[in-house]
Amino acid sequence: MADRIRVGVVGAHAERGWGRGIHLPALSALDGFEITAVAGTSPESARAAADVWGAAKAYDDARALIADPDVDLVTVAVQLPSRDGLVEVAIAAGKHVYSEWPLALDAATAERFESAARAAGVRHAVGLQSRHHPAVRLLRNLLAQGLVGEVLSASLLYSLSTPEVWSQRYAALFDETKGVNHVAVVGGHSLDMFQYAVGNFTEVSATLTTRIDRITMEETGERIEVTSPDQIVVAGLLESGTAASAHFMTGGPRGDGFRIEVHGRKGRLVLVSSDDSLVGPQFTLTHETANGTPAQNLPVPDTYRPLLGTPSPVSNVAQVYTDLARAIRTGTDSAPNFSTAARTHRLLDAIKSSARTGSRVHLP
Repeated sequence: MADRIRVGVVGAHAERGWGRGIHLPALSALDGFEITAVAGTSPESARAAADVWGAAKAYDDARALIADPDVDLVTVAVQLPSRDGLVEVAIAAGKHVYSEWPLALDAATAERFESAARAAGVRHAVGLQSRHHPAVRLLRNLLAQGLVGEVLSASLLYSLSTPEVWSQRYAALFDETKGVNHVAVVGGHSLDMFQYAVGNFTEVSATLTTRIDRITMEETGERIEVTSPDQIVVAGLLESGTAASAHFMTGGPRGDGFRIEVHGRKGRLVLVSSDDSLVGPQFTLTHETANGTPAQNLPVPDTYRPLLGTPSPVSNVAQVYTDLARAIRTGTDSAPNFSTAARTHRLLDAIKSSARTGSRVHLP
């Protein structure tokens, strides 16, 4: 491998998108990577993207990019419904892979990707980067250090405002079969962050319902049926025996974002976001002791300083790339990776199964 890891980006748009707004600045800020190739939907869009991304090569066929011997790492930055087997193709070509979340439609497929990557000896990462926010890492470490004593319960509340008029680019969000609905995207990102801090669920009971059953397409004015849930309620137990719950509320004119509350025998920790951004909020962490003294803000120590200086989705993604580069060069694992994704998909599958059957579902 060259001194710099050569990256090929599938889904590298010149003007918009998560790749353009997040992956490009993250990769550009890191010395260990070189954006070698991009793939778009046409020769013209690929060339325009290559000019913006500083890539020497432009492809209108993602598989041709994956086959390029000058590409070491393939970043799959397109939505799940548009991937068309690209993760498996990259693994089969012996390329390291960074896939956006969701990794797959279900846990069984994610587990197959993980097994294939391990068999091929390639390193892998998945876009569950919110766990790298400094305040989330601080919460995790304070709980591990026993600041609030034995943890008795933990809760996650997330409310998100959503319009009722959407661009057709987002139509898949409202189709429960496409794998990019609120359960997968809102639930997946949030629950990975929650479990990273407080521990993994071992059993869940869940309720899913759709309260906004029609939305309007901006370009055409067409009213389409919504089949994906917009209200998600989960309760269960963590590995530690801690009682835990999560409630995701989407819809309406206003959302307040995240609130994670952890109750222990010796006190309480509360993590609250500044807005309802799913992947880019700022957080405030407070600590309250059991003796009734007022809650105190806990500043994030300098040792938690984010990779690019300030907390942001770009910095979080840059940390995923940095850890992946280390894994590629040393042959070790990094996280979040396909194993992380498979575990999160198992939880989401359990939530859907519980809601469908009305039963409590146990996780391995």
